[in-house]
Amino acid sequence: MNTTASPAPRSFWKRRLGDPILALLSQGVTPDKIAATLAVGTAVSLFPFFGVTTLANILVGLKLRMNQPLLQALNYLITPVHLGMVFVYVRIGETLWGVHEAPFSIRELFSTFTEKPIGEFLQRFGWTGIHAFTAWALSVPVIIPVLYYSLRPLMRKLGALRRPKST
Repeated sequence: MNTTASPAPRSFWKRRLGDPILALLSQGVTPDKIAATLAVGTAVSLFPFFGVTTLANILVGLKLRMNQPLLQALNYLITPVHLGMVFVYVRIGETLWGVHEAPFSIRELFSTFTEKPIGEFLQRFGWTGIHAFTAWALSVPVIIPVLYYSLRPLMRKLGALRRPKST
């Protein structure tokens, strides 16, 4: 009879985000740098245009010397949030610009982009993009410090757990 209990299955988030963060902490990356990477990576990953967040994270990560695998894992993991936030950013941007809500759906945006000439797409969604960009740009100075100062204590706590014990 086997009396050893098998370990509990690790969650998707633990495997995809938690384990890489713990690995970075054990490799000497500072908790504050990880918190900054997560905060900046989230803001960049919410950029309201499809197909550019991967490149944007690469460029920002290189400029700020942030961990590329962590940025890209985060970008991948928050894709569902990104999709929803595009719609939210469009609506907030329309309010900021003082325009009426235009009929808009993510499905329509994708189909117009893939099936119509680029000029027709820009004519239909150009202002929608400006509205979304405006709202996103105004949210970034809020997202980054809120996430950074919220995540920093947790990362420091995890970092303290991962430090080798001195004898």
